Amino acid sequence: MDVKPKLLDQVREKIRLKHYSIRTEQAYTDWIRRYILYHQKRHPQEMGKPEVEQFLTYLAVERNVAASTQNQALSAILFLYKEVFAQDIGWLDNVEHAKRPTRLPVVLTATEVRTVLAHLEGRHRLMANLLYGAGLRLMECVRLRVKDLDFEYQQLTVRDGKGQNDRLTMLPRSVIDPLKVHLADVKIRHDQDLREGFGDVYLPFALARKYPNAGREWGWQYVFPASRRAIDPRSGVERRHHLDEQTLQRAVKDAVRAAGIPKSASCHSLRHSFATHLLMSGSDIRTIQELLGHKDVSTTMIYTHVLNRGGRGVVSPLDTI
Repeated sequence: MDVKPKLLDQVREKIRLKHYSIRTEQAYTDWIRRYILYHQKRHPQEMGKPEVEQFLTYLAVERNVAASTQNQALSAILFLYKEVFAQDIGWLDNVEHAKRPTRLPVVLTATEVRTVLAHLEGRHRLMANLLYGAGLRLMECVRLRVKDLDFEYQQLTVRDGKGQNDRLTMLPRSVIDPLKVHLADVKIRHDQDLREGFGDVYLPFALARKYPNAGREWGWQYVFPASRRAIDPRSGVERRHHLDEQTLQRAVKDAVRAAGIPKSASCHSLRHSFATHLLMSGSDIRTIQELLGHKDVSTTMIYTHVLNRGGRGVVSPLDTI
């Protein structure tokens, strides 16, 4: 007799069918688990709109979570009802929404960027150069594949970026030679993995079934692979994954402190600085939108607000007397 999978296993199966990342899978299952525990372990099919609204309001009012956190919880629960139960719970109009603060991005000056990069070395410096020089998000950088680099055209392809979209962006001339030296070392390690019977890398979507040998090919390897092999949590296969993004986050934070910069800068600040500095140099806002991969130009427009602060837009009255 067929046994129906447990609820969270059903959620994982639907998520994988839709090719969501493992981080989304972990976040969604965690929120669904919290939702169930909040309602004293009642089965979600016994609940509906009122219970969802109650849980989301609890997050905003009692837990004081950020708006982005509440939205993630909402997305997870809606996924459960829509994709797993094929149930529409309707419009949620009795939810106390978490306040979304208006914050401008942390942007470094060109001198500060130069100083931060000078305090980095090795692959961390190379990756930070790409965050700033190509406007990459952190995960876009660590997930880069060898085949996504085009040295001749001086461009790189971001695959499956935010919103599951691909885009082209620039590949700075100054990183080309260091990248080639770095890839030569990565190739040596990959060849060693192949000799030891490994060398297979995770392939997105159904490519592993369609092209069973592609995962061992050089072009599919990560530009920034992990230092050691590990067991893939989904397939159970031992393979070399990409570098843990937290190592780069820590390295950049340490570099900011070492540079004596008082700003709360992070990896994402390098991407913000990329956009702001392009605007300062006269680049078109639509071009910057495409390079950043923003769906709406209004998102890109926030960098114009950064430029209009700090005295760039107006003259201080102190300087006129």
